[in-house]
Amino acid sequence: MYGLIGKFVAVAGQRDALIALLLDCTGAMPGCLSYVVATDPKDADTVWITEVWTHEASHKASLNLPAVQAAIKQAMPLIASFGEGMQTRPVGGYGLASSNG
Repeated sequence: MYGLIGKFVAVAGQRDALIALLLDCTGAMPGCLSYVVATDPKDADTVWITEVWTHEASHKASLNLPAVQAAIKQAMPLIASFGEGMQTRPVGGYGLASSNG
């Protein structure tokens, strides 16, 4: 499995609009096992995204999907900055099958 954790800082007052866009494009992403969008209780403009994919290639391919491309284009004006992000290697958990690879 392949994981990502990312932080977006929305333009002031645009967090909920950004969240709506992020959630709207998550329906059909082949290889996506989990896509969680969360607010930050310490910062009203911050959005955290936690993703789990079958493979890194599945994530990369998703970036070329028309719905994802459209969402990225709409979301960019709502994003003030990108915070820290990291790649992870999920090994399992509630809702995920365990994996040795």
